[in-house]
Amino acid sequence: MKTKFESKLDNIQLHYKMWMEDLAGKGILGDGKWQMLKLIEEKGSMKAACDELGYTYRRTWGNLKKIEDFFGFPLLEKHRGGAEGGNTQLTPEGKRLVKAFDQFHARVDRVIHEGFDTFLKELQG
Repeated sequence: MKTKFESKLDNIQLHYKMWMEDLAGKGILGDGKWQMLKLIEEKGSMKAACDELGYTYRRTWGNLKKIEDFFGFPLLEKHRGGAEGGNTQLTPEGKRLVKAFDQFHARVDRVIHEGFDTFLKELQG
């Protein structure tokens, strides 16, 4: 039995963002900062990661500093200049945070997509 929703169900896309806050409601880590940390590790440069995501260097540095301040230790190791130029890498703790958020995101993504599929099926009737 078709429902009045059926003709539009193929035109619905799911979008969502996740982030974590401290008890005062200040953001700690979310999709944007997670992607930034992943790109910094991949590219070895905060500037290159900022350029790719279209973020300003100054704002990104401030956002990442807030994460470090919350946890109380550095997530980034910056190495200045030299013959081959400088680079930025994640500390072991930074890598651990990214890996944990990767795994968390994958688990939550599965649940959300299953829920979305159920939602669409319920609208189908």
